[in-house]
Amino acid sequence: MIWLIILGMTAATYLPRLLPFLIGSRIKLPDAIRHWLEFFPIAVLGALIIPGILNATSDHRWLGAAAGLAAAGLSLLTRNVTLIVLAAIAITFALQRLV
Repeated sequence: MIWLIILGMTAATYLPRLLPFLIGSRIKLPDAIRHWLEFFPIAVLGALIIPGILNATSDHRWLGAAAGLAAAGLSLLTRNVTLIVLAAIAITFALQRLV
């Protein structure tokens, strides 16, 4: 019985991801809609990251915001994600020690 539930859940999550790839190449969307859809990854990424930044430290929310701003600024200088993440962690750690 549990295997049927797992297979059903797999189909429920896999099919919605597969269908746009199978059907999407056949559908020609207007340029305005295609341009509008280009903003979805940015919006989703912001919706996932910003609450995490603001709730990173329970005592002082501004610490997470400061590290997020530093990470955003550093991302303008370099595309090295590892360096950006490590710098944000170091900034948060250093600021926590100062407070």
